[in-house]
Amino acid sequence: MAGFGEPGSTPVDASGMTVGVVAARWHGELTDNMLDRAVAAARACGARVVVARVAGSVELPVVAQAMARRCDVVVALGVVVRGATAHFDYVCRSVTDGLTRIALDEGKPVAHGVLTVDTIEQARDRAGLPGSAEDKGWSSTVAALDAALALRQVAASANQRLGFAT
Repeated sequence: MAGFGEPGSTPVDASGMTVGVVAARWHGELTDNMLDRAVAAARACGARVVVARVAGSVELPVVAQAMARRCDVVVALGVVVRGATAHFDYVCRSVTDGLTRIALDEGKPVAHGVLTVDTIEQARDRAGLPGSAEDKGWSSTVAALDAALALRQVAASANQRLGFAT
């Protein structure tokens, strides 16, 4: 957690959009709260919400891909805490590569709201709990919706330049 530089997470007008939120059940106290915050953010932005739960973070990309085919944006939420083995590195790389590939392949924002931390205390500080320094459920959702709006602007301006109606 950098602790500085966040652009803010003020709700955007995403009326008519659908947000798919997929959350891991591993570290349930934290992911349940992150899911609640993501749903609250989507609703504050005027979007509809579809929710799916999976066992752990490794399972997030496959469900995120299915959601990306049906929703305007996807938010993937999970917690991966470093342990004494290389498993942390494999999980983090797999999840990050998978979510990135989905966003690029589907042309839709896929928010990476997976906390990759050294300690459970670091995760608590980012999970949007009372007293947390960050709220990744909320901020990931607003960021994804903001990106979807930017994609719509790009498409509209390209159509206008080419003489197509929007």
